[in-house]
Amino acid sequence: MVDPVVSSAHLAAGASPALSEVEYGLILAGHAFQRWMVRCAAAAGAPGLSATEVLILHTVHHRGRPKRQAEILLALAIEDTHIATYAIRKLEAAGLVATSRAGKEKLVAVTEAGAALCTRYAAVREQLLARSVDGSGPPAAALSELAALLRTLSGHYEQAARAAATL
Repeated sequence: MVDPVVSSAHLAAGASPALSEVEYGLILAGHAFQRWMVRCAAAAGAPGLSATEVLILHTVHHRGRPKRQAEILLALAIEDTHIATYAIRKLEAAGLVATSRAGKEKLVAVTEAGAALCTRYAAVREQLLARSVDGSGPPAAALSELAALLRTLSGHYEQAARAAATL
């Protein structure tokens, strides 16, 4: 039998070695995904954006309506408001989003330049990633199942994080 592929054998020695395998996969996938977003944005004409800034831009562009900053934080599971605030300021300085106020809440809307960048990003993604995954990657149904599993696991990690905060 082959030992599980993990980043930390001491964590795999407990009740769930398979969970350690998933965690290592998440580490690798998370870093690869962040690199991809940054490089895809650069290829689409926006070098210098961070992965968080790319995520926020796409979230703001989603469904073509302005988003409250609280909605952005919730959608992306960002706990630290300062991270989002800094990213939004940088996107605004680059002319990709515009901010306004609705009462006490900050609203963020994508600009024409931001929408155009999202369109170029989508084209690069289609050309370099989506076609490759479609041609030789897992079938769409398996990807959907994986996405559901990751959302379920995120709930377990969130609950464990809350519990750990009380220790």
